[in-house]
Amino acid sequence: MSEKIRVTVWNEYRHEKTHEEVAKCYPNGIHGAIAEYLSEQGLDVKTATLDEPEHGLTDEVLDNTDVLIWWGHMAHADVDDATVAKVKERVLDGKLGLVVLHSGHFSKIFKSLMGTTCNLKWHEIGEKERIWVVEKSHPIAEGLPDYFELEHEEMYGEHFGIPAPDELVFLSWFESGYVFRSGCCFYRGNGRIFYFQPGHETYPNFYDANVRKVIYNAVRWAAPKFHAPPQYGHFEGSLE
Repeated sequence: MSEKIRVTVWNEYRHEKTHEEVAKCYPNGIHGAIAEYLSEQGLDVKTATLDEPEHGLTDEVLDNTDVLIWWGHMAHADVDDATVAKVKERVLDGKLGLVVLHSGHFSKIFKSLMGTTCNLKWHEIGEKERIWVVEKSHPIAEGLPDYFELEHEEMYGEHFGIPAPDELVFLSWFESGYVFRSGCCFYRGNGRIFYFQPGHETYPNFYDANVRKVIYNAVRWAAPKFHAPPQYGHFEGSLE
């Protein structure tokens, strides 16, 4: 991995083109809002969107990306399976960290890496969300208070059809009474994956200081670490 973490922020970029409310909230796209902040933190950031050739995720782009951030919602089925396979291979090999946001829980790449439905309860009435830090010592929780609140967010509720997280960093409570495992870490192969729940397209929560801090911390956590690659298959000789 290069000294400066290289991030690609991937976004469908469909809602912003078709929904005036979303365009007003994110005039430069959800990817633009996230990329702008991460660039200000000194990261090497580029963006990619669904309707670019190869969804903006060419081999060259992926080979020069340490962490891929993924936001999708209305067009999961439009993502090419070959692109998903390329991303998954790099995650499992430990060459690419993955940060999945909000409705990206239903993306092909997240479902493939989890091996489950990744389904959940939801409703969208703009209620308050309180996000509790349940693992204060985790690097992704660095610099955060015991909890923080978002005035309006889409409710996601249990049961969340994922494997048990390897590390649970955040647990959310919503005004309607539902709770949700909203910040989950997974280790798959040699790679790291973080899922973070906030980020409905009609609310400006990707401008929230605490949400942004979580994403920045998650990028640093998910970035590939230096290690000797494991050896597989038939192996000659003994261990003595």
